Amino acid sequence: MVVRKPRLGPDDWTAAALTAIGEQGLTGVAVEPLSTRLGTTKGSFYWHFANRDALLEAALSSWDETYTDAILRTVDAEPGPVARLRALFVAVTASERAPVEVHLHAAADHPAVAPAMRRAVARRTAYIAAQLTALGFDQAEADRRALFAYATYLGHIQLVVRIPEAVPTGAALEAYLDTVLAAVLGTQDQTGTGASSSAAAAGRASDSSANSASSNRSSLSP
Repeated sequence: MVVRKPRLGPDDWTAAALTAIGEQGLTGVAVEPLSTRLGTTKGSFYWHFANRDALLEAALSSWDETYTDAILRTVDAEPGPVARLRALFVAVTASERAPVEVHLHAAADHPAVAPAMRRAVARRTAYIAAQLTALGFDQAEADRRALFAYATYLGHIQLVVRIPEAVPTGAALEAYLDTVLAAVLGTQDQTGTGASSSAAAAGRASDSSANSASSNRSSLSP
């Protein structure tokens, strides 16, 4: 009996394209090598996509959904802004995400990548800034700290990909993330802009109270 392979769908091709980007950058998005990777023919590709550019566009859309929207939806379920920020830092520093991010940022001047990258960076930094304004920072200071947080993230993933031995693991990684969060939430600068340390402390207390309340509710559940 002949066992037929399951028919590949467009999601299989976009997933393979993202994997190839993580390994080789945009040059990895090529029809013939991807066909070999997926164990199929180029005819399967052209059934779903008109050309390479269409596949690249689909891969970038999938990246935006998976690496930005899905992460933000998940961390937004946390009980307060400080908890959301820490959950966000934990999520985005996961090493399996780093290669794709590094290669796409490196190709940010590519005509297809540029608009997708601009949207993603704007969305990500705006989310961080929103958590900071919820803690009492004025908008300008929140925007500056959000950019600082994002730049720190970019440096981190570069190390993950290029010099992985420099990146802490385990308990040391947890302590490192605490330090990053503390820097983002630090006291106001000497110009008097931003939020006071008491505002950040209030945010932490609010998150702690929310967590305690959630824990108490769980313990009372049948």
